[in-house]
Amino acid sequence: MYYFYVIRRLYVNNFRCLQNFDLPVAGKQSALLIGKNGAGKSTVGAALEILQKIARGTNRVGELVKPKDCTRNRTDVPMRFEIEVELESKTYGYTVAFELHEGYREMRVLEEKLIFEGKPVYTRDLAQVTLSRQGKVTEAKFLIDWHLVALPIVQQQSPKDPLFLFKQWLAQMLIIRPLPRLISGDSEQETLQPNPEVSNFGAWFTGLLAFAPAAYTTIDEYLKEVMPDLKDIKNPLVGTDSRSLVVDFSTDQGTLTLPFADLSDGEKCFMICSLVLASNLANGPILCFWDEPDNYLALDEVGQFTTALRKAFDLGGQFIATSHNPETIRRFSDENTLVLQRNSHLEPTTVRPLGEFQIKGDLVGAIVRGDL
Repeated sequence: MYYFYVIRRLYVNNFRCLQNFDLPVAGKQSALLIGKNGAGKSTVGAALEILQKIARGTNRVGELVKPKDCTRNRTDVPMRFEIEVELESKTYGYTVAFELHEGYREMRVLEEKLIFEGKPVYTRDLAQVTLSRQGKVTEAKFLIDWHLVALPIVQQQSPKDPLFLFKQWLAQMLIIRPLPRLISGDSEQETLQPNPEVSNFGAWFTGLLAFAPAAYTTIDEYLKEVMPDLKDIKNPLVGTDSRSLVVDFSTDQGTLTLPFADLSDGEKCFMICSLVLASNLANGPILCFWDEPDNYLALDEVGQFTTALRKAFDLGGQFIATSHNPETIRRFSDENTLVLQRNSHLEPTTVRPLGEFQIKGDLVGAIVRGDL
């Protein structure tokens, strides 16, 4: 039996161009966000990244959001994030709202709560945090600095505690927009949490294989499909605590060993894709939000790349991408493609499934003409 780990609801209000914004991804194992530059596609990823940072331990509000992040500087309206997810057929809901109190430069928490199966795990009103047991009996109350988020601070009771399970899933989300030129393959530590630019790829590779050595099989199988001359990836020690990835290639003509840093930008994206696939199997199911995964790829590589990512999440987890690339767009159905629009920078983002549009002729042609 397969359990789906998916976002059922993501609601954002008063954050950049997202105002009273609901992302319709319930029931979708994969979704594609399309729209013109400035429509808000990357901002959806930024909203998810704020929730991810909270789960990874960032609790100072000033390190998460700034007053300038409010829509059109509307600091008189609370900034609000709500996410509802399904994990192993159980429903979790998390809400956090921020406000800018008069006379302060840093925003503070107005409201916060975590709900499990319709019952509160904890609730927060300004400085007061209330912990609950099974949503009925008050367990404890304590005060917290208004400028600190409670989720990283509240102690979980066990690895089966809903608080632990939700926070772990949220922290393991992959919110990435890789910059291959920043990726060297060097590492001095290990992690299961790549940063958005994936500049810590070496540490991610090291951490994933330390956590699940069998993950190398998934990595190797995928990479040999897209790079048939690949022989091996090695991660040798180059110092007391440092490693540096090297890649071996082999054909009938001989062998070649390259430092990871010498791979092309597109080849580094293949490497990142292999770790996404392996992470979903070994450390998931997870959510992956990849901002323009087709960047740096040749046109004839995009289709296979996108299809591999979609298929990897068919049996668990969730894949959300943004794109302007016609080949990527062709790999998603109308039901799985969401169109984000803004008529001007003074208006908020709207989102509608592609199936709601009446398009004459070819979809890609309509996008080129600006009909969407």
